[in-house]
Amino acid sequence: PFFWTQFLGAFNDNVYKNALVILLAYQATSLTTIKPDTLVNLAAGFFILPFFLFSASSGQLADKFERAQLIRYIKIFEVGIMLLAAYGLQQKSVVVLLACLFLMGLHSTLFGPVKYAILPQQLHETELVGGNGLIEMGTFIAILLGTILGGVLIGIPDDGWKWVSLTVIAVALAGVAVAWGIPRAAA
Repeated sequence: PFFWTQFLGAFNDNVYKNALVILLAYQATSLTTIKPDTLVNLAAGFFILPFFLFSASSGQLADKFERAQLIRYIKIFEVGIMLLAAYGLQQKSVVVLLACLFLMGLHSTLFGPVKYAILPQQLHETELVGGNGLIEMGTFIAILLGTILGGVLIGIPDDGWKWVSLTVIAVALAGVAVAWGIPRAAA
C-alpha cells in the first residue's frame, strides 16, 4: 500500500503540473496578460518553493507523529487540493491554478520525509536498500507517466480541462484508499 500511495502521489503531481504548464504555454493569452514564458517559469517556481520553505518542518512532523496516519492526512489534503484545482480549471483562474500547484508542492514536501522515515520501520535492514530502490523506481515511472498523461489530457479539444480534473481527483481518491492499508508506524 505504501508503494502505491507514493506512486499515485507522484503520478498526480505530474499529471496536474504538466497539464497546467501546457495550458499556460498555449492558452495564456486567453487567460491573462502575463507572457506564457513568464507563467511557465512561475509555475515551476511555485511547485518548488514549498521544498525550500517547509522541508525542515516536514521532517519534524514526520518525527513527531505516527507516520501511517500522517500519510493519510497528507493524502486527504491532496484530495482537497485537486478539488480546488478542478474548480480553477473550470473557471480558468490562473491564480487558483498556481496556488494549487504551490499546494501540490507543499503536499510533496510533507510526504517526502515520511516516505523515507517509514521504510526502516517496515522493512528489515537487509531489505532497506532494495525497498528504497523500488520506491525511487516507482517514483520516476510515476513522474514519466504523469507527465505524458497530463499533456495528453489537456490536449483534448474543448474538454481537456474536464479530463484533467476527473483524473487528478480520481487519482487523489485512489491514493487515500490505498493509504489506509499502510501499517502503523510509530513516531
